[in-house]
Amino acid sequence: MTAHVPLIEVLRADVHESEHAGSIAVVDASGKLLASCGDMHRAVFTRSSLKPFQAAPFVAAGGLERRGWGLPELALMCASHSGEQRHLELAASMLADCGLDHQQLLCGCQIPIAYSQSGRLPAADEVFTALHHNCSGKHSGFLAACLHHGDPIDDYVAMDHPLQRRIRQSLRQALNPDTAFQSGIDGCAAPNLAMPLPQLARLFAVLASEHPPEPFSAVYGDAPQRCFSAMTSHPDLVSGTDRSDLIMMQIGAGDWVCKAGAEAVQAIGIRSRGLGIAVKIADGNARAMLWVMVEVLRQLAIADSDQIKSMQALVDRPIRNARGDAVGRYQPVFALSRSD
Repeated sequence: MTAHVPLIEVLRADVHESEHAGSIAVVDASGKLLASCGDMHRAVFTRSSLKPFQAAPFVAAGGLERRGWGLPELALMCASHSGEQRHLELAASMLADCGLDHQQLLCGCQIPIAYSQSGRLPAADEVFTALHHNCSGKHSGFLAACLHHGDPIDDYVAMDHPLQRRIRQSLRQALNPDTAFQSGIDGCAAPNLAMPLPQLARLFAVLASEHPPEPFSAVYGDAPQRCFSAMTSHPDLVSGTDRSDLIMMQIGAGDWVCKAGAEAVQAIGIRSRGLGIAVKIADGNARAMLWVMVEVLRQLAIADSDQIKSMQALVDRPIRNARGDAVGRYQPVFALSRSD
């Protein structure tokens, strides 16, 4: 088995201090591996990068039309949102439309990502509910899917619940009927799947495709394309202020769809090139993921001159200490190997 390779070197005063190893896969919508580095066989939990394909069966079944929902609601179903006011209001509205409230959400409760992202602390008397969890949009969609199919809602995250079986079966039919996914439980209590990086990259190549290939179109219809439209039209709902998915989708201007997952997983789809990209940083630390993303796009020659300038401004930032002094930097050290 090929090992992970060094991706990012952490320098302090130009002295090597640390490094982050990992793997990267670049594929087309047929699943052909176009470029890579590191381990292409090890199963990686997809974490939140799977969200568009957790929403897709509901979309394919006509769930959005039945509820009268549009792209904003679908974007939140695919989101790891920051718990900002617009996120909370939309999730609450989705639940209310289903005749439910946050007490039916089984994702748990967390301090909103907006606080850690901004460096602020919550007020001492501030109260959070499951609405504030970054996955509350996905779980609101789960509940809507249960109502759509007449499934019970009291344990919709159970591994053997009809909703979760539909999600797994759809992915198996689309990727490979003989696929036996490894399963685990995500941070939001929902089942999650592990797969090799090329499979995750293929999902995002399909997501970014204008016309999905078979068997994806037979399984999902145009649901992946609708998820792409929702995410690229409303990246602020998918992510949050100053977060990398939002920033990169804004730079991509409707051509790039980006979705991070916990434990340093990142997936990207590029519509104009028909590519899907999947990244895993082995130690689970995502602090340098933005530098990886920018370097991948640079090596693939995807960005135009204006996009290159915008991305360069993002990665020209130094590492700073608590006093604000520039003390180090991140440096990409990987080279993608092109496949014949």
